[in-house]
Amino acid sequence: MHWNDTFLALFDRCVTTYQSGNHDFETYYQAGDLAFLIGIGHKPREFFDFVEDFCEDGKPSASTALLIAAVRRDYFLTVQKGAISNRLLTRDNIPTFGDELEGMPYLPRILAKARGKIRGELDPDLMFGCGGDRRFLENHGDIHPADFLRQVWAADDDDLKLAAWVAKQKV
Repeated sequence: MHWNDTFLALFDRCVTTYQSGNHDFETYYQAGDLAFLIGIGHKPREFFDFVEDFCEDGKPSASTALLIAAVRRDYFLTVQKGAISNRLLTRDNIPTFGDELEGMPYLPRILAKARGKIRGELDPDLMFGCGGDRRFLENHGDIHPADFLRQVWAADDDDLKLAAWVAKQKV
């Protein structure tokens, strides 16, 4: 019922740990924290990536990280019925930075990463919401990352539908 409060408290605690000089995310979590993250379909490294980017870049905020986690949690609980996917999306099997869709460079890459995030299939070395993703979303109408994830979920695998939606946001 209060998973969001638990998420934000953990985020704050991890920010404090990071700012104290401890950058080893594997030391951040207690057993209860790991159980909580697993229960919402989140990986410890994904959580740390948001903390690290917040501490280094000021983005994404804790509320943005929470909203992104909410999309993943909803998908995990409703579509995946709490079952973790055994697939893994790596740097070797996603589009490159220069790949285009409907004249938009980077769109194929962020779509692949968004689908991987929603399904819990991102390799620890990949992050949805990284600096490149944030720049793309900002440059295409200042799209909120959680809104983008929800659109990706709703469109399923229809890349052209998503490209049309992204194009409309820039106006």
